[in-house]
Amino acid sequence: MSRAQGYTRAQILLHWVSAVLVIAAFVTHDAMIAAAEAERAGSWAGYEPVTLIHIAGGVAVFFFALWRLGLLSRRGAPPLPEDEPLLLRAISVAVKLMLYAIMIVMPVTGVLNWFGEIDLARQIHVAMEPVVPLSVLLHFLGALYQQFWLKSGVLTRMLRPEA
Repeated sequence: MSRAQGYTRAQILLHWVSAVLVIAAFVTHDAMIAAAEAERAGSWAGYEPVTLIHIAGGVAVFFFALWRLGLLSRRGAPPLPEDEPLLLRAISVAVKLMLYAIMIVMPVTGVLNWFGEIDLARQIHVAMEPVVPLSVLLHFLGALYQQFWLKSGVLTRMLRPEA
């Protein structure tokens, strides 16, 4: 994979739109659980805006993740700061991989559960639920730590194209 000096406008836009959609899916989680329970009980009244946000947002996150991975495979990613400790590099890579796994596995298992009623998909989806906020929080705190403590400029790369 080549090493770009920064991210493109498309990569930055996809990052922030994905972030908003992941947060929206997390915030609408309880409404989706209520809809699933009502559906199982036979009292579901149909789609409401909140459940549609959860489902459509999750599907969009999946396609945006694939798009992002395609851009990443063609362009590469800016290198991590050279003076970054090895442990911090490993954590950074692990969190990034976890976020991509979340953006792919959660929508797939959600769709298979909701529309296909596949119990294994539901189990995987439920098991990953606590990983979502933890991964997002680690990513967020890591970016802030890099920017304001280490002063590496890593956060700036996701705010300005080719920074």
